[in-house]
Amino acid sequence: MPSTAEQLMRSRYTAYTMGDMDYVARTWHPSTRPADLGHDPSTRWLGLEVKSHVASETGDTAEVSFVARYRVAGKASRMAERSRFVREGEQWLYLDAAALTTR
Repeated sequence: MPSTAEQLMRSRYTAYTMGDMDYVARTWHPSTRPADLGHDPSTRWLGLEVKSHVASETGDTAEVSFVARYRVAGKASRMAERSRFVREGEQWLYLDAAALTTR
């Protein structure tokens, strides 16, 4: 079980690369988890770069900024987000994200 939001972010990325959508769903907060995760098996994940990990003073919320690179149908793309996480008990859960502008 990941002990930080950054560890959870990295494990969720790995789950996406492996197509383990059950793990993605289990680590997504129920209040924001969509019914359909929209997994595209043709997506090829190429790398993850964590830019920052900032935990709140209470340690129960955190934000992780990252850039993930991927390829779909031969076209390379990148996703840049600032994801929010919440800790409930001992478990970190993904809450939501805001897209970041990258250069």
